[in-house]
Amino acid sequence: MIKRVVVALGGNAILTKDPTAEGQIQALRETSEKLVELIKHDYELIITHGNGPQVGNLLLQQEAAHSKSNPAMPVDTAVAMTQGSIGYWLQNTLDEAICKSGMEKSVATILTQVVVAEDDPAFKNPTKPIGPFFSKEQAEKRAEESGDTYMEDAGRGYRKVVPSPKPVSVIEADTIRTLVENGVITISAGGGGIPVVKRGSKYVGVEAVIDKDFAAAKLAEIVKADYLVILTGVENAYINFNKPDQKKLEHVTVAEMKQYIAEKQFAAGSMLPKIQAAISFVESVEDGKAFITSLDNVNAIAGSGSATVITKDI
Repeated sequence: MIKRVVVALGGNAILTKDPTAEGQIQALRETSEKLVELIKHDYELIITHGNGPQVGNLLLQQEAAHSKSNPAMPVDTAVAMTQGSIGYWLQNTLDEAICKSGMEKSVATILTQVVVAEDDPAFKNPTKPIGPFFSKEQAEKRAEESGDTYMEDAGRGYRKVVPSPKPVSVIEADTIRTLVENGVITISAGGGGIPVVKRGSKYVGVEAVIDKDFAAAKLAEIVKADYLVILTGVENAYINFNKPDQKKLEHVTVAEMKQYIAEKQFAAGSMLPKIQAAISFVESVEDGKAFITSLDNVNAIAGSGSATVITKDI
């Protein structure tokens, strides 16, 4: 039976040290060559991706060019713009890799809106970092000038933070499902999706960024995926990370993961949201499996690589 797989690409799959279009296309070319391994297994493949650095840089460009006659675009529009640019690059590099492998598959990018609740408490507590890092002095100056909120991020400097509400639904989910059922590899929910709220009979964009892993989990739930694959910079999640008794997690249950969360084993701004998204998917889909691993180990879902595999029961 063909398996339906949602793959959430981490930022290192798109952006390395070269932020130019050419540099990001090259990073995605290398990413696509690895994703082709999943296509060879004939999975029904839905690809999501992050956009944190890209949307942050775009907002800076918008700000720099802002004027009365050329006003800067808001965050939701910037998310849509980066969905388009990253989807364009990824679609073309996947086409290249598929052609090189001798296969024939269509790839489509779907501009995706993700609904959030207007009363989500995240709107009163912005925490999602976007864009480049600044010194404390630079961040304080920018916050004073713009009214934006800046926070220290993992000891690397200060970044702008925006609300990060939880995804409620995906407007284009039926379209995405129809495409994958017809053999089309689908790129969707980029950057966590364009954040919108329902007001009366219409959807309205809001100043927020949805966590890409939670959006991927919600999409995987709605389209009834078999697997959710969250790709990050390491091949496994660990407990007691960077301690003498560090332990690699391989096959674990939701109950075990919840216990590790209670023990504060996972960093809040790093591995924790990935674990929480994985648990959300596994709990919502019958026989669903979640994998957390690196891009180099993406073939772990076919049994030939290392990964942390989360299931309801072993």
